[in-house]
Amino acid sequence: MIEIDDPRHPQSDCGYLEGQMLIAMPTMRDQEFARTLVYLCAHSADGAMGIVVNQPVENLAFTDLLAQLNVVNDGSRILLPPAAARIKVLRGGPVETGRGFVLHSADYFVENSTLPIDGGISLTATLDILRAIAAGHGPRDAVLALGYAGWAPGQLEAEIQANGWLTCPASADLIFSGEVDHRYDLALRRMGIEPAMLSSEAGHA
Repeated sequence: MIEIDDPRHPQSDCGYLEGQMLIAMPTMRDQEFARTLVYLCAHSADGAMGIVVNQPVENLAFTDLLAQLNVVNDGSRILLPPAAARIKVLRGGPVETGRGFVLHSADYFVENSTLPIDGGISLTATLDILRAIAAGHGPRDAVLALGYAGWAPGQLEAEIQANGWLTCPASADLIFSGEVDHRYDLALRRMGIEPAMLSSEAGHA
């Protein structure tokens, strides 16, 4: 059963990589994160939390999830706004895969539920946003991720130091637009790196 609840993101003052993208390098030791693109929602001395944005869940539509969560019933799916059918369902990471996290544009906000991150991108993890989308009052852009990626204190910094990740500025189109499978290559090209030329000897930013 999929749940929507508040994300367990670390709280802190520094958060110097919040709102950045992590691009997995060939030197990434954890194969679960091979060729992943991660939007970092929170980063502090307490750890880090991010959402993988380039791994779609196969054979699961957003409208199916709305029915599973009883946001709509099967008979009313035909009445959903067109925007609901365009929302992608992603594998957000290996932690709490039964929970849903909605990354979305900043035109939607609910007090005590929505976490503004950076660059017009926010995170909401309550059923309110799904009800709003179903009613046609949701954000302009959104993706729903099942699970998230989490790092213990100092873990992400060590992985970056070991050339496991590149970092680059995030943009809305890397999260919401185009083909999900093409986002990794697009992020690399924006850094001036041709994916085919990327080797295990590549450095990090």
